[in-house]
Amino acid sequence: MPEQSPQDILDVNVRYHDLASESYDSKWGIDYGAKGAAQVLAKMQKALGQPLRPMGRGLEIGAGTGYFSLNLLQAGVVKEAVATDISPGMLVTLNDNARRLGLAVETKAADAEALPFPDDSFDLVFGHAVLHHLPDLDQAFREFLRVLRPGGTFVFAGEPSRTGDKLANVPKRGAVALAPLWRSLLRARPASDPGGHGDADPSLGEIVDVHAFVPDELARHAHGAGFADVHVRGEELLANWFGWTNRTLESTAEPEDVPMAWRQYAYHGYLFFQAVDRRLLETRLPAAIFYNLMISGRKPIQQT
Repeated sequence: MPEQSPQDILDVNVRYHDLASESYDSKWGIDYGAKGAAQVLAKMQKALGQPLRPMGRGLEIGAGTGYFSLNLLQAGVVKEAVATDISPGMLVTLNDNARRLGLAVETKAADAEALPFPDDSFDLVFGHAVLHHLPDLDQAFREFLRVLRPGGTFVFAGEPSRTGDKLANVPKRGAVALAPLWRSLLRARPASDPGGHGDADPSLGEIVDVHAFVPDELARHAHGAGFADVHVRGEELLANWFGWTNRTLESTAEPEDVPMAWRQYAYHGYLFFQAVDRRLLETRLPAAIFYNLMISGRKPIQQT
């Protein structure tokens, strides 16, 4: 595929995520109840390496349908939330979710590399699975620093690890080979749209996914912008292998043919391996081998 310009990447991101917006929550099992809140709060606490505290006014980058913003609002971690995304379609779904939950949130279609907010506007800048979509990470981190108040915090989770992604291809390939037998056992029909992301063209994923990260390289973007106390941590190894095996199998079948018993097994199995990762592996193994990376840092109170 020919190299894409930054503007091309942004344009494709808008198209891809607009088309995916209506089915995004159902595809990824996004939850705004107790389960979703527990996941979001655990990720934030892990990324920060300390207990959560109220953080005032928060800005989400690449907010999508509101998974992080709305759960953090409900939990009281942020008192006020501003949600941005390059995709207007995602923000329509986010606003629908906020109304359903009775939450007040400001939304704005915006490019992370040119944020339409004054300096020193937020106490927290955060996002989930968004940095790998941004063409110019150095400029994006400069913008995060600019809009944060002195002493403010940034947190990003769910970013793909280059090594972890390669390791995850093993269970994915195994699942593809096993899929015909798995569908036969479950009496499931082959999917008419295997691996589909709503109405989005799955081939566009090669354009919108710009980066996979090495921990030190990811940290350099934040240090280069002027952030202090930068930490990169790894998340999910066994849980990722288990999850991708099951998700790959499921993607080959018509959704209505996948039994609820299977979905319950996949969900609770994922939580089990997530706990094993958290308690035994994430503090002992190098961050680079995990599927997801998370990064946090602080804007110095006095700029040098």
